[in-house]
Amino acid sequence: MAASKVLTGPAIKFSGDQKAFIEDIRKALYASKICSYAQGYQLMKLAAAEYGWDLNYGEIALMWRGGCIIRARFLGDIKKAFDKNPKLANLLMDDFFKKVIDRCQDSWRRVVAQAALSGVPVPAFSSALNYYDGYRSAVLPANLLQAQRDYFGAHTYERVDHPRGEFFHTAWTEHSGSTTSSTYIA
Repeated sequence: MAASKVLTGPAIKFSGDQKAFIEDIRKALYASKICSYAQGYQLMKLAAAEYGWDLNYGEIALMWRGGCIIRARFLGDIKKAFDKNPKLANLLMDDFFKKVIDRCQDSWRRVVAQAALSGVPVPAFSSALNYYDGYRSAVLPANLLQAQRDYFGAHTYERVDHPRGEFFHTAWTEHSGSTTSSTYIA
């Protein structure tokens, strides 16, 4: 509360079509919910591989439907997806969920962008969208992160213009000596 009296936010207020924006919010919620389930199923798959569990992912969806907390209508669609392909890598790769995300994507992006412009935090929407964008991208701009890791810890890096598995290290200081956190001066 104290920060709200000291820190300012943007002056931009929403001035668009409220009815259309409410529909955008509905679609953003649906897409974000799908991504949360996709992440949950990925975690279950990783745990199953780690601990040797044989999980029936479609039945898990139906089991949730019978509970008192999660009763999402699309749990049946999750079951169908895993019945169709028990080795499904991610719910987002199923045709049904891919089509839903395709239909909701523009609305989802508008909601996250408008929220940022208005200074309204929407962490569930924005993190789900970031998950989606990260999952769908073959190449991401991780080069800065890799460079920092190499600079501070000589962890090496791969280059996209060379074959996978070929690693590089750069002498980042002008002295070409070893680089440690103590050699960095801001």
